Amino acid sequence: MNTIDFSPFYRNTIGFDRFVSLLDNTLQSGTRTQSYPPYNIESIADDKYAITLAIAGFEEKELEIEVENSVLTVKGKRMKLENTSTFLHQGIANRSFCRTFSLAEYVEVSSAKLTNGILTINLVKNVPEAMLPKTIPIQSVTL
Repeated sequence: MNTIDFSPFYRNTIGFDRFVSLLDNTLQSGTRTQSYPPYNIESIADDKYAITLAIAGFEEKELEIEVENSVLTVKGKRMKLENTSTFLHQGIANRSFCRTFSLAEYVEVSSAKLTNGILTINLVKNVPEAMLPKTIPIQSVTL
């Protein structure tokens, strides 16, 4: 496996440490990608997004959604089930999970809902007014 040395970025840039760490972590996690639960990431509009996770069999009380330091974490912890069945084939995953998503600046979770085994997390990008582009009017002076 090839690795990329990001130390020159840390030495020569200021304020990009979070971005470089994110890039480094993403490249490292590429070799240990998990596939459960399956999910989609959608762009709904210019500033609206949705993450949809297929989590069949989970109830609301078994789920936790948390945002900390621009990282969205979705956890599912299965309650112990009394299972008296003998499976000939068990293809439906029945295990706990922890899935994380890195959020860009100003992206916030606006809502979450669980419907028929599908968890939808809605996100919105709220750029503060002070960060938006401004048009400066030009005054003409006549002599």
